[in-house]
Amino acid sequence: MVTDLKNSSYRENVEKISKLSFAVGVYRPPSEGGSASLLLRVTENCPWNKCTFCEMYKGYPFVYRSTESIKADIDTVKKIADEIQELSRKIGQEGKITRDVLRMLLSINPDLHRNHCFSLVFNWLYYGGKTAFLQDANSMIMRPKEFVEILKHLRKTLPTLTRVTSYTRSKTLAQRKLEELVAIREAGLDRIHVGLESGDDEILKIVRKGVTSAEQIEGGKKAMEAGFQLSEYWMPDLGGRERWRQHAENTARVLNAINPHYIRSRPFVPRQSTEIFEDYVQGRLHISSPHERLCELQIMIENLNVTSKVCFDHNMNSWLNTNGGLLFSQSYEGYKFPEEKTVVLELIKEGLSVDESRHVNIQDLISMGSL
Repeated sequence: MVTDLKNSSYRENVEKISKLSFAVGVYRPPSEGGSASLLLRVTENCPWNKCTFCEMYKGYPFVYRSTESIKADIDTVKKIADEIQELSRKIGQEGKITRDVLRMLLSINPDLHRNHCFSLVFNWLYYGGKTAFLQDANSMIMRPKEFVEILKHLRKTLPTLTRVTSYTRSKTLAQRKLEELVAIREAGLDRIHVGLESGDDEILKIVRKGVTSAEQIEGGKKAMEAGFQLSEYWMPDLGGRERWRQHAENTARVLNAINPHYIRSRPFVPRQSTEIFEDYVQGRLHISSPHERLCELQIMIENLNVTSKVCFDHNMNSWLNTNGGLLFSQSYEGYKFPEEKTVVLELIKEGLSVDESRHVNIQDLISMGSL
């Protein structure tokens, strides 16, 4: 490998990279981090931003970005990728993205390791440049024709992409015409992640989710009919001890009606900067114990009649098995239903046989200030 750091053409590539940037948000699903997705911000923050349990975008206004600015960001990603690959060719790596290329880049400009845009693009290229995640909380809020234009430009500019995904809301899906969703999917959006949270209308109203269970079903069915790969997220214990059974049963009811590709568990945690934390502190909401959460999960799973993959791909799914390891696999692909439904139910029984003091207790974490 050529290592002449005085070569001006090397420095020219690095100098160009160091001056380029594009908009990147903070949040993405764990599965998009695990697949080294490119992060692109098509809208900023959350257009709803009223859920009492969520602190992610509080204090930040929603920004509807222009089509021109988003397309310019996509072009910038292409420029950064081109400069990295050009340097790779110059140092004898044939355009391949290797650790030698990274070492060369950082030896010329050590500050690049603090350049988030460079790191994101390099990592994306290193893992094959296959996936992208469009931020922030609800990209489907974009006008359909504009969103289609963005997706077509993305696919044309970055042709190695094999999967493009995004967050959206059930309410937005329900409000979109089916033909609009089909056009968006055909333009290049493959997978959508939806925060269902609960299928119980009382709980949805209490936490100000801004959607009814009927709208969740309508939106989910539309997404499936349009051909999206659909991930629905639910929050065990969102109803607390007061409403655990209705939460489990009605969430299963809604998910059965939708039958999404993925059902992902995100156990509820009352974050200190949220409104629901005050409900917890004032005693209006009582967090369930680890075994109580497993009992709620058991009811939900027993009532599920789907062909989905049920996933526990988040560190808050922290129940232990009898050997002291994690009770559930945290694989992004989870357990295939109905084939592995009995497997999950047996695991729940195993978790219930473990002394409750060995499981992570959310209330203990809160009292210790760990959350």
